[in-house]
Amino acid sequence: MRTPLVLLSARLLDPLTGGLLPQTALAVSDGRIAALGDDREIRELADASTEVLDLGGAVVTPGLVDGHLHPVSGADLTQGLDLSGCTDLDAVREALALAVRDLGRGEWLRGWGLDPNVFGDRPVESAALGPVLDGVPALLQLFDAHSMLASPRALELAGVHGPRTFDQAAEVVCDASGRPTGLLLEDAACELVERAAPQPTRAKRRARLAAVLREMAASGLTGGHAMDAAGDSLAFYSQLEVAGELPLRLRVSPWCQPGVSPYGLRALIEQQGLGGALWQVDGVKLFMDGTIDNGTAWLEHPDCHGESTLAFWPEPEAYTRVIAELHRAGVPTATHAIGDAAVRHTLDAVALAGGGPASGVRHRVEHIETVPDDTLRRFAELGVVASMQPTHCCDFTRADHTDNWSRRLGEERAARAWRCRDLWDSGATVVLGSDWPIAPYPPLQVMAGARHRRPSRDLTQPPHGPEQALTALESLRAMTVNAAYAAGEEDRAGQLAVGHRADLTVFAESPLTTAATDLPELPVLLTVLDGRPTHRADTV
Repeated sequence: MRTPLVLLSARLLDPLTGGLLPQTALAVSDGRIAALGDDREIRELADASTEVLDLGGAVVTPGLVDGHLHPVSGADLTQGLDLSGCTDLDAVREALALAVRDLGRGEWLRGWGLDPNVFGDRPVESAALGPVLDGVPALLQLFDAHSMLASPRALELAGVHGPRTFDQAAEVVCDASGRPTGLLLEDAACELVERAAPQPTRAKRRARLAAVLREMAASGLTGGHAMDAAGDSLAFYSQLEVAGELPLRLRVSPWCQPGVSPYGLRALIEQQGLGGALWQVDGVKLFMDGTIDNGTAWLEHPDCHGESTLAFWPEPEAYTRVIAELHRAGVPTATHAIGDAAVRHTLDAVALAGGGPASGVRHRVEHIETVPDDTLRRFAELGVVASMQPTHCCDFTRADHTDNWSRRLGEERAARAWRCRDLWDSGATVVLGSDWPIAPYPPLQVMAGARHRRPSRDLTQPPHGPEQALTALESLRAMTVNAAYAAGEEDRAGQLAVGHRADLTVFAESPLTTAATDLPELPVLLTVLDGRPTHRADTV
C-alpha cells in the first residue's frame, strides 16, 4: 500500500458526536483514509516517498463542503467594483466616482454586491446614483444576483427603451411614462443589457476561476455543491482538473428553466454522471421564484408593495410535471424556493412525484427564507433536504426589521426568517452554504452566522431571530455529515473513518470550542483534497 500522506499528533474531531476520536494520526492511500491509529502505528506506514506532517495537536475535521455556491458565474460576477461594503447612497456614489475616474474611453463600469438597503425609502433606480454615472455605461449587480441596475447609457447601447415581455418571470422596470428606471429583474431582463457589454476573454475567465477556487481551498473548503453549469462551466472544471488546478470536489447541478422541451429534459437526464474524479454532474437545479428584496419571490400573500405574487414558472403545474419526470429517472433536484408559496409548491411537487425517505432520490429546497409552521414537518416526512444560507439573514436583514427584506414581508413573516433551528428540530436534514457570490464563501463565516445570526460587519448588533441559531456541533455537521448525505455520499464522505475520502480540514483549535464571534478568524492550517494538500499555512 502506497502512503503518500501521513498526519501525526492530531486531534481528530468526530462531527457526529462532537468528541475526539481515540486515535491521534491517520494515513492516506489512493485518496482515502487508509488507517487511523496512534502516532507510532501510523508512522510505520510511511516510506521514503511519504509526506509526514506533524500537526502539533491541531484539530482535524472532515473536509468542509459548501452546500450551495456558484463558482464559475460567481467568478464572472465578482469582477469589477465591489460595492458590498457600502451602507448608504453617499458611499455608493463615492465608490462609483472613484471608479469612473479610472475608466478608459468607452469602457463599461461593472459593479457587484449592491445592497438595496442603501436606497432607504427611495426607489431602487439609476437616477438615485446620478450624476455620477451620466454618460457612463454601467452595470451594477445587486447582492441577490437576481437583479441589476443599468445606467441610462448602458440601456441606450443595449437598445432597451421600454418594457419587454418574457417567457419567464422577469421585468424591465419602467416608470409611469414607460421609460426604464434602470432596474432589471431576473436573468432574462438582465441579459438584454449584459449582451451589449464587453466580455472578458475565456483565458481571463479561467484564470479568475482558478484563483477563486484556490482562495476557497485556503478558507478550509474541500468541496461545494455548484448550482449551475451554464456556458463554459463544465469545460473549465475539466480543464482545471486535467491541469491539476482543481482544489475543490464539485457536485454540479445544471439548470432546468421554464419552457424546457422534452428533448431538453432528456438531455439533462442523460448528462447525469458526466465528469471527472473531482467533479460530477449530479442533480438538476430549478427555480420556483425569485427574491423577496426585488419583489419576485412567490408569497402566499403579497408583500407591502403588492408584489411577490407570481411563480417563476408561469405554469407551476409544468414544474410539477418536470419534478415527476426527473424523480422517475432517479435524478435528485434542488429547487430555489424563497417565499412560502414557492416552498409549499415545491414540497407538494415532490409528494406528488412519490418522493420520500425510502424513494432513494434526495430532493432539496434551497434558501427557504420564510415559511409557516405547517411547512416545517414536511421536509422530514418527504426526505427533502433543507439547504440554508444563514449569512443572508445576518448581513442583509436587521433584528429590528427595518431592512428592505423585513419591511416588504411585515412583522409576522419577518419573524419566520431562516428557520434553521425549527427545521433541524422537526427532523429535516439541514445543509449550510454561502450561495457565493451572494455572500462570502469562507465556511467558518457561514458556520459562525448560523450560531450568532448577527451582522458580520458589526457583531455588537443584536441577532435576528436568535432562537433559530444552531449549535457549534450542528453547524459543523451541516457542512460535513449532512452535506455528504445530501449528495448521497454518506458511505464515503463527511466522516473521519477508514475507507472514507481523504478530504480534510485542519484548524489551529477546535471550531466547537471557539466562540461564534471569533470563529471566522480561526486559522486554517491545512486543507487536503483527495489525499493531497491544496492549502497549507506557513507553520505546517
